[in-house]
Amino acid sequence: MRQIVIGDICADVAHKDIKHVYLSVYPPAGKVKIAAPLRMDLDTVRVFAISKLSWIKKQQGKFFSQGREAPREYITRESHYYLGKRYLLNVGEHNASPKVVIRHETIEMYIRPNTGLKKRQEILDEWYRQRLKEIIPGIIVQYENKLKLNVAEFAIKKMKTKWGTCSREAKRIWLNLELAKKPKECIEYIVVHEMVHLLERHHNERFIAFMDKFLPKWRFYKEDLNRSPLRHENWRY
Repeated sequence: MRQIVIGDICADVAHKDIKHVYLSVYPPAGKVKIAAPLRMDLDTVRVFAISKLSWIKKQQGKFFSQGREAPREYITRESHYYLGKRYLLNVGEHNASPKVVIRHETIEMYIRPNTGLKKRQEILDEWYRQRLKEIIPGIIVQYENKLKLNVAEFAIKKMKTKWGTCSREAKRIWLNLELAKKPKECIEYIVVHEMVHLLERHHNERFIAFMDKFLPKWRFYKEDLNRSPLRHENWRY
């Protein structure tokens, strides 16, 4: 990994066995990454980046203007989201194993007395994890048939910079725990995105053609995710 500097912008450059240059700007801080063919020297990469400078600044401006969620305290009447809908958290105490239940407009979390903030977060995170494990298999099966491929395994984990990732060799996909808070269509978009990467590694014309064919409204769902508030921990896809 090497770096180039263009004014006040520092970009990471990775040379790979590819035919074209790929430029990406990552939230939340607008980090710039460039994947370049092995034969392309840094001066040529710099000229390419300069030609895209206005686009880079535009993308960074979008991220900088986004709102951020306040730190969560996991207390009664605090707002939390599930599948894109806002719920009020209601915390109750009981002398039994913790549990979380949705009731109309509230998420009910039952915990033992004196349960601290970290444990409260773990309890709610585990509930989100289980909900995603119920939702995602159906989406995978639906698109396995359409894409004519098999996903060997999927997993849910916390990620600081991406909504999802995959291993083409193992045919495994990982999905961000935070997706449980987003509309189901956005979850579908990320699952399909990672499944298409099992067919095509890069965000090139072939990748876009697959997305257009199998999920025509994917750009709308992508924008929906990009409009979402950032978490306090500073992660995004």
